[in-house]
Amino acid sequence: MNRPTVGIFGLSGCAGDQLVILDCEDELLDLVCLLDVRDFLMASSDNDETCHLDIAFVEGAVLSRRDATRLARIRERCEHLVAIGTCAVWGGVAAMDRDADRDQIITTLYGETGRTYDTSPAQALHELVEVDCAISGCPIEKEQFLGAVADLLNGNPPLQPTYPVCTECKMRETACLLLRQGSTCLGPITLGGCDARCPVLGIPCVGCRGPVDDANTRAALAMFRELGVPAEAVARKLRTFAPVAIVAAPHGGDR
Repeated sequence: MNRPTVGIFGLSGCAGDQLVILDCEDELLDLVCLLDVRDFLMASSDNDETCHLDIAFVEGAVLSRRDATRLARIRERCEHLVAIGTCAVWGGVAAMDRDADRDQIITTLYGETGRTYDTSPAQALHELVEVDCAISGCPIEKEQFLGAVADLLNGNPPLQPTYPVCTECKMRETACLLLRQGSTCLGPITLGGCDARCPVLGIPCVGCRGPVDDANTRAALAMFRELGVPAEAVARKLRTFAPVAIVAAPHGGDR
């Protein structure tokens, strides 16, 4: 059986998701045996930049014409495109200001020279190309990446968590920071899969994994209001990592 050809790419971002892949220390040799990694700049200087790819893993948001062009070429090359990390899935921190006056931001930071830079408001991958699978996280969880690879090797769509962080808090018997302390904890509407790492340490969830698909946002916002947490405070936190998903949430919509 031929190994599937794979490319791992980074657009504008911190490269943390690629580092997670490289940090799969005990599994890395098995991955290399199972996957024919052809294009992975962070790991190799000898890459095939034109070959057909069965799977492309792409992290980072699109912040320039160069990013957009590169993403389009990756999409053309691959059968399956997997967005990895919150920036790729939801725009991430870089998209917080995407509705602001771009020219003003650039000239304030860089002066008139900034007008010559190739820069544009941040976009998530799915806003520009078709995305076949998304693995959210800031950064992604190693186990979810390995699970996605196993699923793809078996010809199955990768299974990712579909429950909120609150579920993992309950499974770990962690005291609710929202109900007990009135903290602006986004656990009720944030995608799980992180094992509730922050709430377990007494840190309110900041929504770094983006929203859970079936979140009852209307009920969550009503609960936040009842506890004295304003909707704008919730929206502000959501906007930090998942601005692409925030259109209806602050106004009490169903999503």
